[in-house]
Amino acid sequence: MRIAYVITRGDSVGGASIHVRDLSRAMLDRGHDVLVLVGGEGPVSDQLERQGVPFRILRFLRRSIHPLRDFRAARELAAALREFRPDLVSTHTAKAGWVGRAVCAQLGIPAVYTPHGWTIGTRISAASGAVFAAAERMAARWSAAIICVCEYEKRLAIEKKVGAPEQLFVVPNGVRDIFADQRADPGRTPARIAAVARFEAPKDHDTLLRALAQVRGEWTLELIGDGPREAEIRRLAESLGLARRVRFLGYRADVAAALADAQFFALSSRSEALPRSVLEAMRAGLPVVASDVGGVREAVEDGASGILVPPGDAAALASALETLLADSNLRQRMGATGRLVFERRFGIERMIGDTEAVYVNVRNRLASAERHA
Repeated sequence: MRIAYVITRGDSVGGASIHVRDLSRAMLDRGHDVLVLVGGEGPVSDQLERQGVPFRILRFLRRSIHPLRDFRAARELAAALREFRPDLVSTHTAKAGWVGRAVCAQLGIPAVYTPHGWTIGTRISAASGAVFAAAERMAARWSAAIICVCEYEKRLAIEKKVGAPEQLFVVPNGVRDIFADQRADPGRTPARIAAVARFEAPKDHDTLLRALAQVRGEWTLELIGDGPREAEIRRLAESLGLARRVRFLGYRADVAAALADAQFFALSSRSEALPRSVLEAMRAGLPVVASDVGGVREAVEDGASGILVPPGDAAALASALETLLADSNLRQRMGATGRLVFERRFGIERMIGDTEAVYVNVRNRLASAERHA
C-alpha cells in the first residue's frame, strides 16, 4: 500500500509528530511505500531523516488559520499527492486534518484522520468550540475513517455529532518499550518528580507549581519540554520561591533517560486525549499523578497505578503529591502496577497492528464498493 502522512508542524516535536514518525517507520518496515508531508522544517523533519523516513516539506502548511496561505498549502499538498499517488492519506492534528481531507476529497483519495485531541471539547472556549465542531462535521464527510486515540475521544465525537459511529475507530496510543536498566526506582528518596509537557496553556504548569508551593518535605521537580510559555513558568517558579527546586531541562529526545532517574510523574493538564507522556511514565515503572481529563483514566487507574485529581485544583494536586512523597512503598506498588498495564495494553506493536488494520479495512471497503457500483 502507498501511504502518505500529513502533519502540520515540522518546527516542534510533540506527541502527534512522534506518533507519525514511529508509525511511518513501522509501515516502511512492513513493506508499505510511505511519504510524510510536513509543514515546515526543524526538529521533526530532522528526526524523520534520522529514521530513514521519506518526507517532503510543505512551505505553506502552518498551524494558524490564514486563508491565503491555507489556499497555497492546499495547492502545494495536492501537487505532492498527485506526484506520489497514494492509495490512502493519513492526516494528523486539526489543521493538517482539515486541509488534507479537503484536498483528498478533491482528488478522490481516501483519507484517514487522527485528531490527537479534538478541538471540540474543553480545551478552547465554547464559541470557538462551536466553530471548530462545525468545521469537523464538514470534514468528517470527507473521511474514510477517523482514528481516536482513546474511548473518550470517540464518545466526544459522537456527542458533538462529528462523523458517523461506523467511521470512528479507537486505536490507543502506544510507545516502544525500554531496556530493563532504563526503568525507574520509585522507592528512592528524596523523591524526584518528573513532568514531560510542552510549555503551552493546556498543559497548565501553573497549577503544578502552585500545588508544589504547598507541599512539605524534600523533593525536586524536573520539567522536560519547551514551548512559548517557558519564560512565564520560570518567572512563576521564582515568584513562588521554587527556583532552586525546579529544573528546566528543555526538550529531550531521550525522555526515557530522564524518567529513569525519577520517583514519580506528574501531569496537570486542563485537557488531553491519551497523553504519550503518561504511557512513557508507566513504561518506566513510575506512579502517575495526573489531572482526570480526557482518556487519562483509560491508562491510569486511580489508587492502583496513580492518583487522579480534578483539573486546575492545586489543593487536590498538592495532597496527591504529598501522599506519594510520604510513602516510598506506595510509589513502588503503583509503579509496578503501571508497568504491568503498559505491557498488556500500550506497546507500540499493538498500536501499529491496529492502525494497519484500519487502513486495510478502508481499502477493502472501498474496493468492495467499487465492485458493486
